[in-house]
Amino acid sequence: MREPENIRAVEKTVRPDMMGFIFWEGSKRYVSEPPAYLPECTRVGVFVNPTEEEVLQKAEDFGLNAIQLHGQESPDFCRTIKERTGLPVIKAFSIASAADIANTRQYEDTATLFLFDTKCESVGGSGEKFDWDILQQYKGNTPFLLSGGIGPGDEEKVRRWRHPRWVGIDLNSRFETAPACKDADALAKFVRSLSPNLSKGEGEIGQ
Repeated sequence: MREPENIRAVEKTVRPDMMGFIFWEGSKRYVSEPPAYLPECTRVGVFVNPTEEEVLQKAEDFGLNAIQLHGQESPDFCRTIKERTGLPVIKAFSIASAADIANTRQYEDTATLFLFDTKCESVGGSGEKFDWDILQQYKGNTPFLLSGGIGPGDEEKVRRWRHPRWVGIDLNSRFETAPACKDADALAKFVRSLSPNLSKGEGEIGQ
């Protein structure tokens, strides 16, 4: 998210649990300065191979409540960020096959949440799905968010999918009208369709 009025609209209409701010300059959703309005929900800073000081500075500037690491950050780096910021750490993994899941094991004691995204040439934001059934191979203890091309038309698939460690979904590019600008009404409609699942505590929503 980046535009103040769009942030307000999504916050009011959708009431997401989390809202993300991307601090990787290679992204078309990159945000350099805090918007004039910041949401009251959990503000997540999304980084790709950052320095410790960069994370600390952005956490202060944006009043972040969680850190998402979307690059090749080591378990030691994740642990250090968690200790220095005192914030939850979400570690993202690019998934294309069951072999990609094995890499999560070394992060079990360092990340608060995992995020499973589609493996692609870019760093996320592809708008493409991976085969969610691969995640049945995940036997770890760390809860995870499901990401990667979830959009309008996927309501039934999300409603029917299950995993004991799955706690939420990431809704991003397929709800955009422009980079970093979301269609609040489309998001709200999608979330309402999932309300029976959410009311049972089977997930949360992030933008």
